[in-house]
Amino acid sequence: MRMKVIPLTSDYEMKSFNCGNAELNGFLLQDGKAFDEKRLAKTFLLDDSEVIVGYFSLFNDKIAKQDVSKAVWRKIRKLFPHSKHFGSYPAVKIGRFAISIHYQGQGIGNGLMSELKYRLRQECGYSTFRFLTVDAYLEAIPFYERNGFKRLDPEEMTGNTRAMFFDMMQLDF
Repeated sequence: MRMKVIPLTSDYEMKSFNCGNAELNGFLLQDGKAFDEKRLAKTFLLDDSEVIVGYFSLFNDKIAKQDVSKAVWRKIRKLFPHSKHFGSYPAVKIGRFAISIHYQGQGIGNGLMSELKYRLRQECGYSTFRFLTVDAYLEAIPFYERNGFKRLDPEEMTGNTRAMFFDMMQLDF
């Protein structure tokens, strides 16, 4: 099995995919190409030529002062010199991230997350960002924590997702 990360393109012949979450399955199978065509999100597949092993979708985001508590904002601002204190900081958001149920529990998700971070760090040619963000489903929070993400606002307790972030300056490659 030779897995590779490839962009989802309009001519990609879609294969079946099931990660056990209808919303994540539906995005890939029904919406992924349209989001790319409308320049809303870019989706990448972990493909082994026979099946889709997993995928992630990315779009632009920001961490803004008005979106977090004062305590959280103070922590974010401490990451920057005083002359670089702004009202928001650029980010890339993981809009979707999923691994097929046939491949879950094998460390493939961790490997794909590492590949995603590496590619973002290496391939920023025309724009840049400091943070990687995600609205993590409650059951996925431990996965993101294992991959270095922190809760954006630890006090947030509403809905079925939690805002999390990863500081790209943590990477050393």
